[in-house]
Amino acid sequence: SLCCLALNLLDSKASQGELGWISYPSHGWEEISGVDEHYTPIRTFQVCNVMEYSQNNWLRTNWIPRQSAQKIYVELKFTLRDCNSIPLVLGTCKETFNLLYLETDDDQGSHFREHQFSKIDTIAADESFTQTDLGDRILKLNTEVREVGPLTKKGFYLAFQDVGACVALVSVRVYFKKCPYTVRNLATFPDTVPMDSHSLVEVKGLCVNHSKEEEPPRMYCSTEGEWLVPIGKCLCNPGYEERSNTCQMCRAGFYKSALGNLECSKCPPHSFSHHEGSLHCGCEKNFFRAEGDPASMACTRPPSAPRNVISSINETSVILDWSWPEDTGGRRDVTFTVLCKRCRGVTANGSNSGTQRCEPCRSNVRFLPRAAGLHNTTVTVGDLLAHTNYTFEIEALNGVSALAPKMRQYAAVTITTNQAAPSPVTVIRKEKTSRNSVSLSWQEPERPNGIILDYEIKYYEKEEQETSYTILRARGCNVTLNGLKSNTAYLLQIRARTAAGYGASSPTFQFETSPDSFSISSESSQVVLIAISAAVAIILLTVLLYVLIGRFCCRSKSKHPDEKRLHFGNGHLRLPGIRTYVDPHTYEDPSQAVHEFAKELDASCIAIDKVVGAGEFGEVCSGRLKLPSKKEICVAIKTLKGGYTDKQRRDFLAEASIMGQFDHPNIIRLEGVVTRSKPVMIVTEYMENGSLDSFLRKHDAQFTGIQLVGMLRGIASGMKYLSDMGYVHRDLAARNILVNSNLVCKVSDFGLSRVLEDDPEAAYTTRGGKIPIRWTAPEAIAYRKFTSASDAWSYGIVLWEVMSYGERPYWEMSNQDVIKAVDEGYRLPPPMDCPATLYQLMLDCWQKERNNRPKFEQIVSILDKLIRNPGSLKITANTTSRPANLLLDRSSSEVPSMGTMGDWMDGMRTLPCKEAFSGVSYSSCDTLAKTSTEDLKKVGVTIVGPQKKIVSSLKALDSHTKNGPVPV
Repeated sequence: SLCCLALNLLDSKASQGELGWISYPSHGWEEISGVDEHYTPIRTFQVCNVMEYSQNNWLRTNWIPRQSAQKIYVELKFTLRDCNSIPLVLGTCKETFNLLYLETDDDQGSHFREHQFSKIDTIAADESFTQTDLGDRILKLNTEVREVGPLTKKGFYLAFQDVGACVALVSVRVYFKKCPYTVRNLATFPDTVPMDSHSLVEVKGLCVNHSKEEEPPRMYCSTEGEWLVPIGKCLCNPGYEERSNTCQMCRAGFYKSALGNLECSKCPPHSFSHHEGSLHCGCEKNFFRAEGDPASMACTRPPSAPRNVISSINETSVILDWSWPEDTGGRRDVTFTVLCKRCRGVTANGSNSGTQRCEPCRSNVRFLPRAAGLHNTTVTVGDLLAHTNYTFEIEALNGVSALAPKMRQYAAVTITTNQAAPSPVTVIRKEKTSRNSVSLSWQEPERPNGIILDYEIKYYEKEEQETSYTILRARGCNVTLNGLKSNTAYLLQIRARTAAGYGASSPTFQFETSPDSFSISSESSQVVLIAISAAVAIILLTVLLYVLIGRFCCRSKSKHPDEKRLHFGNGHLRLPGIRTYVDPHTYEDPSQAVHEFAKELDASCIAIDKVVGAGEFGEVCSGRLKLPSKKEICVAIKTLKGGYTDKQRRDFLAEASIMGQFDHPNIIRLEGVVTRSKPVMIVTEYMENGSLDSFLRKHDAQFTGIQLVGMLRGIASGMKYLSDMGYVHRDLAARNILVNSNLVCKVSDFGLSRVLEDDPEAAYTTRGGKIPIRWTAPEAIAYRKFTSASDAWSYGIVLWEVMSYGERPYWEMSNQDVIKAVDEGYRLPPPMDCPATLYQLMLDCWQKERNNRPKFEQIVSILDKLIRNPGSLKITANTTSRPANLLLDRSSSEVPSMGTMGDWMDGMRTLPCKEAFSGVSYSSCDTLAKTSTEDLKKVGVTIVGPQKKIVSSLKALDSHTKNGPVPV
């Protein structure tokens, strides 16, 4: 208890014999034996000399040691008779008496001097008795308490002075107060006596056994003997818990690893403690705890081996897939490591053919994404040797695998690689040059992948740009090219052939023949120079006129845009059954659009938890929304900062007016707005994983192809919905796609206005900052033609961002370089491990002619087919074969119909798959007409769609043209 403790210095009721107090004069106060209200014998003092004048009767107590008290309390219980009830009483009758005290350092015996005493107070009765009360024996007992102090000497006397009253002292009790011994916050505080009546006494506590101070414990003792204001506390040591204001050892089977007043915890699974006071629990046999594991974590063990290992061999590469271990050891930090061994004497089915000898694979063997620390259950191993046996050991590891090397398990698979085409020739040297010939040599490919049968050398004049070329074959690594033109630049490529076919061509090598021995005369040189100057002047003038005409046309088109969106807003006709987007800016009062499309929320239903970001208009927060009779949900809250203008308020709420019109699982959902109180707020559903680009960068290479296609399908579905409503997003990018905890992607950011600035970066400016043109279609940059087709272009960029796990489109190229490159036909290359079907969809979205781009309805259909047939995602794209429009159902009329074989070849080479025909030499239409799909595969056309189109066009060409051998 923190209450005071009263210690008696004197209690007249406790004495059964005579008190021995001094009375002066002797006929004044008299000591009389009696009983109290409980009929207990007591000693009382009485005086009643009311019939005599000038009464001065004194009664002094014995000497009272004060002990440690500095302030004492005197409790008096007495009766007093009413003067009016006494017959024939003199005028000197009183109804009060005086209480006095005297401090001394020792007992002065019977020595008594009135003037030495100090008056404490005059005591009056609250209740007095009368003559009637005497007859009825009903005496009214009064109780009065007086405070004395501070005391400084060793003891004191009390005295009672009667000046003419009829009074009886029934009880006198003298006591003092102190703050008693107590334990608070695991600290002990001793008995403490208050110092004086005006200040608190600060007392420092002492921590109980087996505890330590967190903050020095203190309390204050009040003048009333009460403990006040506990400060600081003690904490039980590790291995001890708080019980009954003490720290006691944890019981067996329990532990406590840290300083604190928490209870001891039961040992986690697969651990034990056999003794009291354990700081942690030891692990059972074959179970372990990693260095970074907390003591509260269960003991775990290494995982079992991966299961169901499947290998898919593609020439000199292999894709390994496996299932998760049946037992992960009780941990979540499971990763996989793949060890590659090149083995001899073992077959692909695992049977030994003699002594098996294995050695680690070469260092140039490539693992995608990596060989160790894999989080997914698939890996691609490339750059293996052809016709070679390999064993792959796949081991599952977790945080305790290193502690139990003997318990580690792995799954093994043995494969034999197929024959593969050789790698490209990389080093070509020019040995000797003359007017009409050149001698070349080269090094064998780094990976021949078999016996090289011969080399194909293809060369042509640089100015001809491959319209007419020559092919030679050589068995060695050198060749002499004859019949060349003098002083002419040539381009050359070499590729090697094995039994598996031709490898990739070498990089283009340029050489020049020697000039003729004669020179042009001075006069002829001047004529040539004049001609060249005139030609340059004409070209410059033509370019200048073209630029001026182009600007005039652009300005005219910008004044009369051919694509306007019709809005059916307030006061306009809406077609029944057709849901159409309504531009909130068509309303005379934009706030009317807000209340028409957005639900007004009561601010009291919204609880803001924390600020998660900042926008131009204010803060972006996360919080909770609790509507009546509905479950509480997590929401995102955009607030409008104070001091806003009317225009800022309209612009802020415009996004809500737009968003409120949409209802689709892949469009961010608007919960409502707060406009009738401050701050003004827009409340949307909460997306736990934030923006898609940062989410992908954070989880690089951690998703399967099907998961990524599922995300892309959700984005396309949302954009199809917007397109069907007639809404053009204009800023579709991964940063404006939000991801929830179930990996559902939703389109967001509908509050932007865009103006093309004349700045060096040529960036669009929005109220939220600049948007780089990397996501914007060419016609939208040049003519501000924003349509669903320009959104389709942007979707292609988003598709590239997703497959590259949030990489920046066009990397560090400037915006001007991007505009120029795209205009010249450059397109982003496929991301690493990107399926060919998805890269083809990107190229379709990036068609320069916007009418050739797929509609979002077609994109959704394409992605649905890929999800139903996940095997099609295993074929990865490369940078040498990019056929266009392969995923769309278009007529065969897209394949050029030419009158001659030369025209047909020229037409084929204008397609994006023209590289496939760069090394083909055909002599007649008959030869082309006999081309099969297998022949097309060998030249690089590996996808079924273009194979069928090309073969059908060849047959049509053969039926219409019989021109004999045609030089190529």
